[in-house]
Amino acid sequence: MKAERLSNIKKELQHQSKDELLQLCLRLGRFKKENKELLTYLLFEAHDEDGYVASIIKTLDEDFEAINTASYFYIKKSIRKILRQIRTYSRYSNSKATEVELLLYFCKKLKDFKPNIFRNKALSNLYDRQIVAIKKKITALHDDLQHDYLLELEELLVN
Repeated sequence: MKAERLSNIKKELQHQSKDELLQLCLRLGRFKKENKELLTYLLFEAHDEDGYVASIIKTLDEDFEAINTASYFYIKKSIRKILRQIRTYSRYSNSKATEVELLLYFCKKLKDFKPNIFRNKALSNLYDRQIVAIKKKITALHDDLQHDYLLELEELLVN
């Protein structure tokens, strides 16, 4: 089956009744975890972006605590998983400021992580790529936010 274009889907949704739209949304939520997470964000958390970021940070803290530090292999695998989660959560929010804030927090946690990630080339490269990505994303923000996030980034790079 070939998926329809988004514009065609939008036109078709406009012809649906309220009850039919509700049933479609519920059915979408049943099929994939990401669909359910996006619906949860849109319905319960989109109005409070700061609360959303705080809940993600709490989740990230738990994920960092759960990392198996027995080998750099396990550390790399876990850190990449956390980074994938950040990208997914950022996609739900669709806010560049949220994405920058989460990436900055990720880099802070990564820098303070024990054992030191800079002893492993792959992890230090991952950290460096995230710093470059943060710099790039900061330029797309409003001037006031740029200034605030650049200060946080400089503090991260200095320490």
